[in-house]
Amino acid sequence: MIKTPHAVTRKPALAALTIAATAATPALAQAPAPAAPAPELNASMAHHTLIGSRVKVKGVLAGPAGQPIVVQRSKGHGWRTVARARTATGGHFTTRFKPHRLGRMKIRVLGPSASKDQSKITVYRRAAASWYGPGFYGRPLACGGTMSASRIGVANKTLPCGTRVRLRYHGHNVTAPVIDRGPYVGGRVYDLTPATKHRLHFGSTGTVWSSK
Repeated sequence: MIKTPHAVTRKPALAALTIAATAATPALAQAPAPAAPAPELNASMAHHTLIGSRVKVKGVLAGPAGQPIVVQRSKGHGWRTVARARTATGGHFTTRFKPHRLGRMKIRVLGPSASKDQSKITVYRRAAASWYGPGFYGRPLACGGTMSASRIGVANKTLPCGTRVRLRYHGHNVTAPVIDRGPYVGGRVYDLTPATKHRLHFGSTGTVWSSK
């Protein structure tokens, strides 16, 4: 039988396809495996603390004992390590750190393989406080505007007008701007408006926690 030109030309083409498929097989076998997910990490801590007190951080990291734990706080555009620990049996860990500045800050807890948990805390100092208002309704405030029963704010002798102060009293919180000057008696740091007093469930005089 005489082979047609078509039959002659098909075999080299089929051979070329077979060689190409064989050459591609090792490349597919060498493709990197997907990265394993980071082990689950859960941490907890108090969200409110006094400056100089130790904040307890505890949690669980999935995996064996002996894994490293790092606790960091926000610092400008970066992070600063404030405590370290290693996991015990069952992945449990406990450590502590002592904040040295007032105000709100981010805290993150890092484990291996990029596992992390993040939270926010507020650091306060103690400040003597009183309240004022009923005899001042309608009167001008040192920082502008007038006093009213619904006005949230505090009077302070030195903080710039408009400074937002986070206050805490027996588990109640409020963020109030500085709207007036005072108080000028009894060594007190703040005078609370009636609305601020109500939010905090505050009495006539006492000690509040202040973020400034």
